[in-house]
Amino acid sequence: MALNHTALPQDERLPHYLGDEDPFASKLSWEADLVAGFYLTIIGILSTFGNGYVLYMSSRRKKKLRPAEIMTINLAVCDLGISVVGKPFTIISCFCHRWVFGWFGCRWYGWAGFFFGCGSLITMTAVSLDRYLKICYLSYGVWLKRKHAYICLAAIWAYACFWTTMPLVGLGDYAPEPFGTSCTLDWWLAQASGGGQVFILNILFFCLLLPTAVIVFSYVKIIAKVKSSSKEVAHFDSRIHSSHVLEMKLTKVAMLICAGFLIAWIPYAVVSVWSAFGRPESIPIQLSVVPTLLAKSAAMYNPIIYQVIDYKFTCCQAGGLRSTKKKSLEDFRLHTVTAVRKSSAVLEIHQESSSRFTSAHVMDGESHSNDGGKRPVF
Repeated sequence: MALNHTALPQDERLPHYLGDEDPFASKLSWEADLVAGFYLTIIGILSTFGNGYVLYMSSRRKKKLRPAEIMTINLAVCDLGISVVGKPFTIISCFCHRWVFGWFGCRWYGWAGFFFGCGSLITMTAVSLDRYLKICYLSYGVWLKRKHAYICLAAIWAYACFWTTMPLVGLGDYAPEPFGTSCTLDWWLAQASGGGQVFILNILFFCLLLPTAVIVFSYVKIIAKVKSSSKEVAHFDSRIHSSHVLEMKLTKVAMLICAGFLIAWIPYAVVSVWSAFGRPESIPIQLSVVPTLLAKSAAMYNPIIYQVIDYKFTCCQAGGLRSTKKKSLEDFRLHTVTAVRKSSAVLEIHQESSSRFTSAHVMDGESHSNDGGKRPVF
């Protein structure tokens, strides 16, 4: 049954794009909601176990974590937060064919999704800057300590909390998605008022465009630096070369995580911007749900990326260790053969000297007997 606008409490208004419709009724078919519910369930389970495993393994070596690894762990915390706090609301609503948690639950869900999503993007921005400074300015790594990483984490959470709490205090709002079983920022405020436009533009710039620009700039500079200095690294000693390999491993992890996040979220961002400043009615509701589902899958990619890169790195290390052992064994064999040859030569010389001494002694004895046992006295 459709809700009437006047049936809502005074402090709870319908989004302007809904008119008098029920804002929490699903606009999709039962079959589509069931498919979305099962899809989100699988994504949620994989994300929860994957990110939980990353946090568990990190806790076992927490005293040995590098600053860049601490930042990567923060990504796992954000992804786990989205999976545990956010996804159950949408999954239940999909199976119920409507949003069942009311306006308070809608605002909570919108805040939690925006909070952890913004935290993930700003964390990746900080990681990309760390990689850029570490690779392009080697002296930077000398003074960066774990305490600096923790200070950076505090700044990230404060930044995300500031922007996500603004809609709760009247600067913006959270509202149901057009398809009804999920909630997000009220992007449609940009078409309702000038203040809404200012709010949406600030969100787009500080929580999407600026972080993305920093990430792209950092990795473009890193790629250019790696290409120009790859030959120089080959002449370093083994310790510096091993450190460089580890730094490149962390950089590859960060690049793939950022790429996966942006690929998952850019379609949703495009649809949101079009809803804010374009003609939202031109987007079919059945099509608008696809970018949302793709964005919700971003939390699943990071553990997979981390484990794949870590497995390849371990295999490379094992291969290098095997080649080192093989070379050492060959060196040992060569040294042994050389030593045996030298010993045989010494033994032959000793035997030849002994035989010569014995022959000389025999000849000397024969001369004594021929002289009647007398030797000349000088």
